[in-house]
Amino acid sequence: MKKSEKNPPKKVQVIATSYYARKDIQQAMFNFCKNRESVANFNNEFFAKRPDCFDYPTDIFNAAKQGATSFHCSEEIWYNPLDINTDMTPREYNTIRSGWDFLIDIDSKYLDYSKIAARLLTNELERHGIKNYGIKFSGSKGFHIIVPFKAFPKDMDDKQTKDHFPEWPRLIAGYIFSKIREPMNKEILDLTGREQLEKKGELKSEHMCPNCQTPTIKKTIGKYICKDIKCRTEVEHMKSNRKEIICSSCNGKMERISTREIDFCENCKINTAKLEAASSYGGQIRKNITQKFKIEDTIKSTEDSVDVVLVSSRHLFRAPYSLHEKTAFASVVVDKDRVKDFKPTDADPLKIKEPKSFMPNCEEGEARELLARALEWGKASVPVEKVKKYDGEGIDLEGLTITEDMFPPIILKILDGIEDDGRKRALSLLLSFYSSLEFPQDYIEEKIAEWNEKNYHPLKQGYIKSQVAWYGKNKRLPPNYDKPIYKEFGIHRPPIVGIKNPINYTIKRAMKAKGKGGKK
Repeated sequence: MKKSEKNPPKKVQVIATSYYARKDIQQAMFNFCKNRESVANFNNEFFAKRPDCFDYPTDIFNAAKQGATSFHCSEEIWYNPLDINTDMTPREYNTIRSGWDFLIDIDSKYLDYSKIAARLLTNELERHGIKNYGIKFSGSKGFHIIVPFKAFPKDMDDKQTKDHFPEWPRLIAGYIFSKIREPMNKEILDLTGREQLEKKGELKSEHMCPNCQTPTIKKTIGKYICKDIKCRTEVEHMKSNRKEIICSSCNGKMERISTREIDFCENCKINTAKLEAASSYGGQIRKNITQKFKIEDTIKSTEDSVDVVLVSSRHLFRAPYSLHEKTAFASVVVDKDRVKDFKPTDADPLKIKEPKSFMPNCEEGEARELLARALEWGKASVPVEKVKKYDGEGIDLEGLTITEDMFPPIILKILDGIEDDGRKRALSLLLSFYSSLEFPQDYIEEKIAEWNEKNYHPLKQGYIKSQVAWYGKNKRLPPNYDKPIYKEFGIHRPPIVGIKNPINYTIKRAMKAKGKGGKK
C-alpha cells in the first residue's frame, strides 16, 4: 500500500490551494495583516520561519501552493515586522512597535457557551463607550473580538500606550472577564442545568475572596488547648500537622484536639478563621461570613474562556479568513447581531461570497474609559508592575547560597524558552528542580512566568497554575541523566562525569562556592 493511501490528505489540505487562490480572500487577509508579523502554518506540522510578513496578497496563494493550510498574525503592529530579533529586550521591542490591538480570544469547548461569553463581552465593551469592534469566528468553537489600537488614547498617566504591551491589554482582559464571569456562569447554568453539568463534571463551586474576588483555596487549621489546667487557653493554628504547640499565655504545651477546613486567599492572606475571630469584636462579621466568602458556581470549560495567554509578546492568532486545520472552516467575520444564530457551517469556505473587514472603523480614543477602568482595577487586584522579590543575586537555602550560574546546563537551556514541542515536559523539569531545592513559592511563580513568556507558544495560565500548585505539594526529584527526556532537549550526557541528577550538580557547585569543597 502506498504512503498516500495510508495517510490520505485532510480536507483542509484538499481545499486550501483553491480557497487561497481567490483574489478577494487574499486581499482581505493582506489588508488586515499589514505591518503585523504574519506566519504560514503547514498543517500543524510546522510554521514558517519567523519573523515573516506578507509583501503582496499573492504571497498567501504562493504559500498555499507550498502546502500552507492556515495563516497566523500578531496583535502587535510593527513599523517593519522583519526588524524583530529574538535577542531584543522589551525596551528595544518598544522602539520598533507602533501599536497593538486589543484582541479577546473566547476559548470554550462548547460553541453555545462561547456565544454567551461573546454577547456579554460586547455588551460590556458598549457600556464602556466602545461602539466599534470586530468579531470573527475562530474556526472551531470560539470567537475573536478586536478593539483597534486607534480606539485607545496615545498616552495615559504620562505613559505611552504603545509601550505597555502586554501588561495593559492583559489588565483589560482580566478586568472585563471579572465583569462577565458571574453572569456568564449563571446563564450557562440556566441553559444546561445543574444536574447535566454535574454529570459532565463541568460544575465547580468556589469560595471567592471578599477583597480581590479571586477563588480561595482550602487549608486545614488545627484547634489546640493548653494542657495546664489553670490556663486552658484555646487557639486555632495554621500549622495543623503539629500535635503540640507552645501556649503563648503560659509557655506550656498545647495539644491538638481537632482540625477543620478553612478558605484561604493567597493574594490577601485572609481566611475564614480570621473573619470569625474579628466577629467577636462588634458582632457584624459572623452573620455575614457566607456573604464575605461568597460561593460561586464556575463552569470548568469557561475558566479560561477569555484567554489572557494570547496577550503576550509576539503571540500569534488565526488571521481573518484563514482556514482551520481540524474543522476546515474559515475564520469568517461575523456581524454582532448574527452571533446568536451563527452556525459553524456558516464558515464553510465554499459558502463565503464577499469577505468583510475584521478591522472596524473606530473613533479615536473611544476606548479611553475602558483602559482607565482596567488600570484602576489593576491597582486593587493585580499590580500593574509587580515588584520583584528576587534580584537574581542568590537564594539562601539551608546555609547554601544558590545563584542561577550554579544551575545545570539543561535548566539554563530550558529557561531560554521552548521554540517547538516539549513545553509541558520542560515545565515539569523546571518545577521538579525548583521544588526539590525548596525554592520559595514566590520565586518559582515569578521565574515560571518569565520562562513562559519566552516560549514560542506560551502555555495557558490555568495549566501553569495547576502544575505549580501540584509540585508545591508533591516534591519530586528531576529524572536522572540516564532518562530519555534529556535527549529531547539535546543533552546526551551529564555536565560532569559521575553526576547522576541536576540537583546534585547545583548542590555541588553551591558547596564549593561556600568553601566546603565538592568532594564526597
